[in-house]
Amino acid sequence: MRKSEKLGLVLDVETTGLGPTTDEVIELALKLFSYRTDTGEIIEVLEEDSFLREPISSSARNNYDRAFRVHGIPYESVRGKSFYDVKIKTYFHRADTVFAHNASFDRSFLYQMYPEVNELKWYCTMKSVPWKNYGFANAKLLTLLQSHNITNYQTHRALDDITYLMELLKKSSPNGNLYLQEVLEYGPMRKYQPATSRKKMG
Repeated sequence: MRKSEKLGLVLDVETTGLGPTTDEVIELALKLFSYRTDTGEIIEVLEEDSFLREPISSSARNNYDRAFRVHGIPYESVRGKSFYDVKIKTYFHRADTVFAHNASFDRSFLYQMYPEVNELKWYCTMKSVPWKNYGFANAKLLTLLQSHNITNYQTHRALDDITYLMELLKKSSPNGNLYLQEVLEYGPMRKYQPATSRKKMG
């Protein structure tokens, strides 16, 4: 690869709820792609995968029905399944950067399973672009996809979401830059600090 090219990882999780220590990831989708650091141009998708897993903890299992209303993944689809950790870790080890929409959410959950994700440079596509300043009603993924004529419907399935998100990042902002370039220029997030560390620090 040229100096101006890097490998990015766009990912999304579906979970049993909002609490990273009481809920669990049930679906993870990843796309590894090459991009130009100077222009934000996405060159090609190198590999992609989607994994399902059955939640283990009683709190995550108890919350499943409520979460089902959002992601629509029947429990039968995840029953008996577990993540292929070795394969998933190859994505983390190859990527220079990680992108996600509302990345703090995805990272807080993945950190529970793969603490090494905290060593990666994470970029949030929701907070790194001034969507409202650009005239969009909000920074929700579906709003942005509709506004850019990408799709009018969001399945809330992880692989669909990141496929659409990549299409969004290829579009140009009102400033004339590619959105991925604006995300990169905004800079990476600070490292995730689990709640226990925060309490000790505060």
